[in-house]
Amino acid sequence: MDELITGTLEKLFEGTVWAEGPLWIPQSQSVRWSDIPNNRILEFSPATGATREYAVGVEYTNGRTLDRDGSVVQCSHGRRRIERDHDGVVTPIVEAFGEHRLNSPNDVVVAGDGTVWFTDPPYGILPGTVEGHEGEQEYGGCYVFRFDPATEEPAPVVTDLVHPNGLAFSPDESLLYVADTAGPALGVPYRIVAYPVDGGLCGIGSTFVELDDDAASDGFRVDIEGRVWTSAGSSVRVYAPNGALLAAVEVPEKVSNLCFGGVDGQDLYITATTSLYRLRTSTRDATWDRPQS
Repeated sequence: MDELITGTLEKLFEGTVWAEGPLWIPQSQSVRWSDIPNNRILEFSPATGATREYAVGVEYTNGRTLDRDGSVVQCSHGRRRIERDHDGVVTPIVEAFGEHRLNSPNDVVVAGDGTVWFTDPPYGILPGTVEGHEGEQEYGGCYVFRFDPATEEPAPVVTDLVHPNGLAFSPDESLLYVADTAGPALGVPYRIVAYPVDGGLCGIGSTFVELDDDAASDGFRVDIEGRVWTSAGSSVRVYAPNGALLAAVEVPEKVSNLCFGGVDGQDLYITATTSLYRLRTSTRDATWDRPQS
């Protein structure tokens, strides 16, 4: 643990209802994340220690990632779509699967070839939701999709999970890790499943790790050595590529997601219910050195 985690947990901001979707923005050297029920996006500047409202009335954005051009690809619960934020101008990328609306896209990654992979659970359309607008599951499932900008059509790549949530690739993109957060209430364990990837398709998945009944793996990142850094209830856990638990850090609140960032990429930013935290590490995100177009 001492080799991976080299600092103590710091609280940087407090004041959200459910913090989610953190992303390091290289251009502004800041962390951007969502306060989903409050329908706003926040940014924290490490240089000044200040947090600002980046945008409000954003239709309940959730997870986000960088595209190869430096723009932000993000999930919108309210608009039921994947969209692009380019210097504050927001445009749609994926709005439907055939004739059906998506559920409420939750998390997203961009592969090295520019394809967009995202999860589509129902959390933003469930009855009584405060993370979107109540609605119907129009295509009858909750899938992981791959969107190829060349064809402009989303294709299901994972269809055997109940509520697919966080996702990330292994460093060589031969594996796609996907969390299922449906949980024991729906008869399935909290777990992360690893799917072999070949030619843009996913093979049969196998359980990478199964978590406790009160420790869902909501969002996660994979570092340059292939270790999985994940939320797990009110903690952050680190798993080796073989699934062995390497480290666990307790957090005072339920953790939703995390990302690497900072000048050298070794600061771990953690969104946890009402707050944003930071933890110093000895590693970086697997995509840190990816060239941009």
